[in-house]
Amino acid sequence: MIIPPEFVNYITKYGYVAIFSIVFLQEIGIPNPIATEIFILFSGYLAYAGTLNIYLVFITVVLGDIIGTSVLYTIFYIFGSRIFEKIPRWLPIEKINNTKVRILKKGKRAVYIGRLIPYVRAYASIAAGLLKIPPKEFLMAVLLSAITWSGGFAILGMLLGPAWEDLLMKVGLWNFFIILIVIVALVFFLWSKVSKLFKSKVQEI
Repeated sequence: MIIPPEFVNYITKYGYVAIFSIVFLQEIGIPNPIATEIFILFSGYLAYAGTLNIYLVFITVVLGDIIGTSVLYTIFYIFGSRIFEKIPRWLPIEKINNTKVRILKKGKRAVYIGRLIPYVRAYASIAAGLLKIPPKEFLMAVLLSAITWSGGFAILGMLLGPAWEDLLMKVGLWNFFIILIVIVALVFFLWSKVSKLFKSKVQEI
């Protein structure tokens, strides 16, 4: 099995508290031995198996995502300049600066998109804090990304059922991410087109 037995026991024993803590710790920058998305998929599978409730799983992972990344954003919003004065070795300055440039160009849309890219997710929140993106704009972008990403993985785990692990092992985690990002991008593109069409029709009326 992809997930070590001790983590399986942890999730099945503590349920939603375990899921929240895993997602939250990942979002504040504390790495997990296994990608958080795999834990979320497994949580969705547990909902499929009847061990957990999918609605509570969905709410738990979305809250863990939002609260965790908001803590990171707040730290760099308030103390960003002091942190950068010391330039900790572990801080990927180049990646953060690149993300800052994207956010300056596209605003909260760049925060949303950045939060949908694995290994860039945290940088988007750090960059948003350093740029002092208004909390309201940041939270709106993060809410949408948490529903799309973390909530999406939970639902996907439930829909795939026992097949989630076989699929992940066949295509690989990184390819799985790419496929999911492409699907999300297509949905986002179609939604934006439909929204614009709807608004134009409403204005004509």
